[in-house]
Amino acid sequence: MFEIATDLALLLMLAAFVAGMIDSIAGGGGLITVPALLLAGVSPIEALATNKLQGSFGSGTAALTYAKAGHVRLSEQLPMAVISALAAAAGAMVAHLISADLLRIIMPVVLIAVAGFFAFRKGLSDQDRVQRMKPAIFAFTIVPAIAAYDGFFGPGTGSFFMMGFVLLAGYGVLRATAHTKLLNFASNLGSLAVFIPSGNVLWLVGLGMALTQTLGAWIGAKLAMRIGAQLIRPLLVVTSGAMALRLIWQIFHG
Repeated sequence: MFEIATDLALLLMLAAFVAGMIDSIAGGGGLITVPALLLAGVSPIEALATNKLQGSFGSGTAALTYAKAGHVRLSEQLPMAVISALAAAAGAMVAHLISADLLRIIMPVVLIAVAGFFAFRKGLSDQDRVQRMKPAIFAFTIVPAIAAYDGFFGPGTGSFFMMGFVLLAGYGVLRATAHTKLLNFASNLGSLAVFIPSGNVLWLVGLGMALTQTLGAWIGAKLAMRIGAQLIRPLLVVTSGAMALRLIWQIFHG
């Protein structure tokens, strides 16, 4: 039925459920699903491509759930989402031009800084804050930069979007989470559009994971809206820190 053994596929579906729940709240779902796919024996490029497929369903579900609750207006944010998708596709196409080794050295430092920001910054709540950058400037500078990064590397994309929305756009934590999921969904689609022609997407495994990822994302978004910043902030700290530690481990263990 699946491209891999059924028992491994079922374990991947379980991993996708957990990842969807965490990712819809604080990002970092790929921290679970990509290593799980690699442990299942698929190649790195197949893991990345299949992860984009299943991750698109999770981020899309979370974005729709937040939108239905009024935390993001899809029609108003569509231009920003299009920019995110195009930038991610461009990033995926030029991935071979970027030194992954250099990124692996830089990113742990950045992710630890993100974790520190959300852990120690006082006054972070679900209330909107002072806007430091106009929406149009944010859309044409910060969004494409982070989305392009998602296309050619990926870890921490949700955390970076969150930090941008909170620090520069002045969004409250919950509203920032909602908008992050929309842009994450768009960047996943943009990257996936590049991966599909390569033939590296494991469709049956990816769609199976997408089913459970969708359920996990729906539950996670509901929890985030019910509890708000009290849940989102600590999870952001944990996921950003975990991604940083994983990247550091990769540097020293290949």
